[in-house]
Amino acid sequence: MGDHVERRSPVRDLSDQEFFYGHKGCPGCGGALALRLALKVLGKRSFAVVPAGCMSAVGFIFPQMAFTCNAIISTFAGTASMLSGVAAGARALGLEGVHAVGFAGDGGTADIGFQALSGAIDRHDKIIYICYDNEAYMNTGVQKSSLTPLGARTTTSPVGSRLRGAVTGKKPMFEIVAAHGIDYAATASVGYPLDYLRKIEHASRIEGTSYIHVFAPCPTGWGHDTSETIAVAKEAVDCGLLYLAEFVDGRFILNRDPGEFGSVRDYLFRQGRFRHFREEDLEVVISQRDARWERIRREWKS
Repeated sequence: MGDHVERRSPVRDLSDQEFFYGHKGCPGCGGALALRLALKVLGKRSFAVVPAGCMSAVGFIFPQMAFTCNAIISTFAGTASMLSGVAAGARALGLEGVHAVGFAGDGGTADIGFQALSGAIDRHDKIIYICYDNEAYMNTGVQKSSLTPLGARTTTSPVGSRLRGAVTGKKPMFEIVAAHGIDYAATASVGYPLDYLRKIEHASRIEGTSYIHVFAPCPTGWGHDTSETIAVAKEAVDCGLLYLAEFVDGRFILNRDPGEFGSVRDYLFRQGRFRHFREEDLEVVISQRDARWERIRREWKS
């Protein structure tokens, strides 16, 4: 673990009350779990903003709602701008102890919603923006986003005799938001829930903009069994394709160094979207992982 000074455990203080339940998400949905855990930390005085995407589709079901806190659907591009408005409204009304929190997928964050997010960070608005990264536009049929990993099969990056899946890798969103001079940023995985809960709790006390990028597997789009979501999310960290880190006070902190990495082969091949991989494809992924970790270990404090 890194040397972050905050070591309070949010688990002991978690409410038994649920603030996101009864949704109609797919079994094993990592995104739904990310929302549920975050809201159990933030509590009933939260104002959730959710753009058009999986969580709005499964969470706002007329005449019922899966949220028991205040929640609203935003435009696909406007999660962060609406969050800024919610925070401004709460401030104007003199509300205290409330949280303006957004939950957007990878497409709604790294692609369609990036402009509004960049502006909110630039203004240091007091909001919490959570990107649940399931690595494609899942709600509309598993299309590639700029956070889809290299080689992954999607409906817009198919596999054939000449096509080998996605031809680009993941946009480094964590480092992009850090480059803005954001007040707090972190990466997380639903496979390491205690780490995620701690980061949500820390974000709740930031007087400014917080961004948390949480890895959230999608059995439907990834082609793994619904029972394997947590195992897949954990394995991504253990094999080094995902890192757990924070950006605090202008510096990067590595929270967990796996040391000896787990098997990239095992991680990829348990998912249908990678089963077309050949040895040369695996070698490219592993080479990129090793180069990234060489830089992280050299430049980031752990």
